[in-house]
Amino acid sequence: MVRLLVPLPESAPTEVTLSGDRRHYLLHVLRLGEGDALEVFDGAGRAFDARVVAVEEDAVRLTLGEARRAPASRELHILQGLPKGDKLEWVLQKGTELGAAAFHPVATARSVVKLDPKRAEDRTARWMKIVEEAARQCRRNDVPHVHPPRPLAEATRVLAPGTALLVLDEEESATPLGEAFRACAPGVPVALVIGPEGGLAREEVATLQALGARPVTLGRRILRTETAALAALAVMAYLDGELG
Repeated sequence: MVRLLVPLPESAPTEVTLSGDRRHYLLHVLRLGEGDALEVFDGAGRAFDARVVAVEEDAVRLTLGEARRAPASRELHILQGLPKGDKLEWVLQKGTELGAAAFHPVATARSVVKLDPKRAEDRTARWMKIVEEAARQCRRNDVPHVHPPRPLAEATRVLAPGTALLVLDEEESATPLGEAFRACAPGVPVALVIGPEGGLAREEVATLQALGARPVTLGRRILRTETAALAALAVMAYLDGELG
């Protein structure tokens, strides 16, 4: 089924009008026309059976059926130390497939990438497009939120109160991620901090621990930062019954 992201109000209408980029995408990328069926999702957890009822010069009109809402899942937040190249884009795309609720790109002591405000704004807009497309392709009805890049300490302050904070620590060997995750009460949001290529500085780990973070390990294998993020998401999704 062809899918299209259309943000909708809480009280969804029975008909919507698309213009601009969404009209272009529907007509010239999806190649739909009058009478064609598709699925509309609103990015907030709802999906609707839809049909094209009119193609006009500067707009397309769709009718919407009843809303379907996917069961709620635990919120999994990834605080990813800014990596080099396009590694973060890989984490965003595949992390969306694995069920992450939000991504927080963070600047750490060992981050090589430095973004000025204009570049950060442009990158964030691009990152949101990546997760929107990934959500469309993997049939998620919600779209993860990509926060603007900010220092690690600031990113921890935007987490909701009560969020369990875990940190992948290359010097931790006693507490597996799975053990720490099982100790989190069902439904409690979990945020996982992952360092960039050089890992987290010891001072950063100590600061996180002072905030209540629990250092964890993924085991004896040495993983790249982008692999660690996705492996950790897969472990947590499995333990929550979302995979496997």
